Amino acid sequence: MNHQSRYRPHVEEKADAVVRGGFRAVILVEGASDENALRTLALRQGRDLRSEGVSIMAMGGATNAGHFLRSLHSHELTMAGLCDLGEEEAFRRGLERVRVGSELTRAGMESLGFFVCIVDLEDELIRATGPEYVRRVIDLQGESESFSRFQAQPAQRTRSIEQQLRRFMGTRSGRKARYGRALVESMDLASVPRPLELVLHSV
Repeated sequence: MNHQSRYRPHVEEKADAVVRGGFRAVILVEGASDENALRTLALRQGRDLRSEGVSIMAMGGATNAGHFLRSLHSHELTMAGLCDLGEEEAFRRGLERVRVGSELTRAGMESLGFFVCIVDLEDELIRATGPEYVRRVIDLQGESESFSRFQAQPAQRTRSIEQQLRRFMGTRSGRKARYGRALVESMDLASVPRPLELVLHSV
């Protein structure tokens, strides 16, 4: 049995659960950090995604996009998505394979409700809010000392503060997911990164 055959039942099970749950739309994201950020942003905007029939589904990586798009498309659900720059091609191929678009540009993907973070979610949030805001959030999370030790590492000394912050969030399991929520919880809603704002508005 190949990897695709092993994986398909899991994807179809999640797609079936969305249908049974009465959802009308699904936002596909790569992982827990994206899911946490979008759920937190929706709440701050006064939206109840569950009552609206919108599900946010973490796929466990953008390489699974094709499987999820194919399975969800068969249920005729409205689909949207958010991915990192490095995974844009995986989403593009998946959309073209289910024949919802062809020769898609980034603008073409956006017209279908699929948006790309430049470079990734963390980079978008750091640029949108500024490094000082991110450092305050790190302090509120009780990790200022950890970040200072991280900055002192030889490999980090020549990097910009933005690069250090982005790398720090990915150095421990679960940290990206935690900061995906924490950075959005108190950010100025006028500073919401464009991909996050638009993907929620697309459903």
